[in-house]
Amino acid sequence: MTGVTGPAEIAAGGGYTAGGNTAAVSSAAQTAGTFKLVLADPATWTGSGGGFGPFRYAVLYDSTPATKWLVGYYDYGSSISLAASDTLLVDLDPTAGVLTLT
Repeated sequence: MTGVTGPAEIAAGGGYTAGGNTAAVSSAAQTAGTFKLVLADPATWTGSGGGFGPFRYAVLYDSTPATKWLVGYYDYGSSISLAASDTLLVDLDPTAGVLTLT
């Protein structure tokens, strides 16, 4: 199977850690032919020093294979940056999940 790789990563620093944060699996189950993946929220990022960015997408990827397959992404609509003390939380839905396959 060939995966789709995501966009280039922003540079580490200013409150951002290379590779992003891990979103732990809360549940992954198939019921009546529908698979639903629910992930716990990753940590909040807080800008420090000069902050970080610009970036436009919050990316969810599978870090297991070397190619880091793209699972999904959130588009902020335009590039944003975090200044020192600004915070960002990618809030994952604990009810609907992040991925549903039927």
